[in-house]
Amino acid sequence: MNPTISPRTDTRWWGWGDPDVETDVGARVRELLNLRGLEIDPSGLDQVRSIEAVAIPEAKRIPDAVLAAAGADWVLTDHDSRVRHATGQSLEDLLTLRSGVVPTAPDAVVIGRDGAQILAVLEAASRERVAIIPYGGGTSVTGGLKVPEGIDRPVISLDTIGLDGVEVDPISRTGRLGAGLRGPEAEEAVNRFGLTTGHFPQSWEYATIGGFAATRSAGQASNGYGRFDEMITGLDVVTPDGVLRTPRVEHAAEGPSLLDLVIGSEGAFGVITEVEMRLAPIPDTSYVVWLLPDFESGIDCVMKMAQRDALPAVVRLSDRTETSLNLAMSGPAGVAGAALDAYLGARGRSDGCLMIVGYEGEPGENASGKSDTNSLLGRAGGIRLGARPGEAWARSRFHGPYLREGLLDLGLVVETFETAAPWSEYVDAYVSIRDATLAALERNGMAGELLCHLSHAYPDGASLYFTLVSTPGARGPVESWIAVKGAVLEELLELDLPVSHHHGIGRDHAAAYARRVDQVGLEALDATKRSVDPAGIMNPGCLLPMSFHHTP
Repeated sequence: MNPTISPRTDTRWWGWGDPDVETDVGARVRELLNLRGLEIDPSGLDQVRSIEAVAIPEAKRIPDAVLAAAGADWVLTDHDSRVRHATGQSLEDLLTLRSGVVPTAPDAVVIGRDGAQILAVLEAASRERVAIIPYGGGTSVTGGLKVPEGIDRPVISLDTIGLDGVEVDPISRTGRLGAGLRGPEAEEAVNRFGLTTGHFPQSWEYATIGGFAATRSAGQASNGYGRFDEMITGLDVVTPDGVLRTPRVEHAAEGPSLLDLVIGSEGAFGVITEVEMRLAPIPDTSYVVWLLPDFESGIDCVMKMAQRDALPAVVRLSDRTETSLNLAMSGPAGVAGAALDAYLGARGRSDGCLMIVGYEGEPGENASGKSDTNSLLGRAGGIRLGARPGEAWARSRFHGPYLREGLLDLGLVVETFETAAPWSEYVDAYVSIRDATLAALERNGMAGELLCHLSHAYPDGASLYFTLVSTPGARGPVESWIAVKGAVLEELLELDLPVSHHHGIGRDHAAAYARRVDQVGLEALDATKRSVDPAGIMNPGCLLPMSFHHTP
């Protein structure tokens, strides 16, 4: 890598992914949205067409000692680099970029090349009171990469792109991976040993190994491989006070887990530089799609599979609203295509809930699992739509974020939020959150649809993943969405449910998270932060609210 060239230039500066990928949602989706009262107005959302036209604040001066610690060739201060590191991928982030006025941006970007250099940077930054925001793949959807407004110190975005080392122990099936590796880079490296990470969240193409650890990521095949936090056996974290190298977790009884303290810390304690994790053999895979009569019967089936320890690696159950939009988006690369419409029509069923089921493992294991799942879903009134739509989903599984770009281009607001609930409360929680969100939309003058799916299941409960598609609202898209999101968080707190299942806390959820943790928990977290980050420079306002941060 040439550190004098701005990193991440292979992605859209104004949105998600590859600039050459088509984002048009198609005529069928536009027709369906119109039928549901979602007025399409492409002029409704601003769109600045060049990164050069984006206005950012004048950069504060970075002290010479910090620049010297980083190395002159590893510091970027050009306009494009600062814009590209100013935001993540939340709705507010994307609308801010499209507007052409970004109110805060890092004053410089430092490319992390190894642990020693990063430690020198953090030590110098701590002495000079320069804030550090770790930057992995830039895929945060919770405001984790934004520079807090009103901050009175210079801010560096520390990009981990240079941390790309790989060591694999094929006998133990473990790997030690650089935190800056993107999902595909890490997967390609371990595939050479006949192994897989087994971790494929929708952000996989651009998110990094360090980011997965920092946010407690959950991949699409988490039912088979576990969440990313369950795969990790060790971490190296560079803090302003030194390097924290957690003891490898090999079935030891050695006091409280330092590993659990660091996983999910989102850069508030330091920069994750290496991750040691369990790997698995590359599996045989197959995916099929079922149609269940309703969301409740599908939920019951997933619960039974989870409690029998018989979950396929992938189970994704959509509610009726999400199912109808999935059908509208069907095509050669969609979930089912025209053949699915014909199949449903022939059986007299015009609605229902789609369930994607993915098997990953040894051929014999897959055969046994398929038989059990087929029997359970068949007894619940499910219709097996076959492997063709399942394989279509597998081919397009990482295309979802591009669809948001297409909907934003139509002048519509699109955002997601997620939580988890125990099985005994699951259906009631789904209804309560849906009703609270729709009521908040109405209060804010937004006409919208709320989609939901279940995609991560456990013996005691499962995730709830919501997607909102709506008109911008009376106060404009950003203010309207912030008001709706506030209502959603209040509902989650009222229900005593997590404010995030796998997207993390960032800055957007920090205040709600503080109410979940309570004062004693906050003080314990802050005591840890004071120990490893005495000057309070690490990702201020992320995880812990700014009002709780110590700023000597």
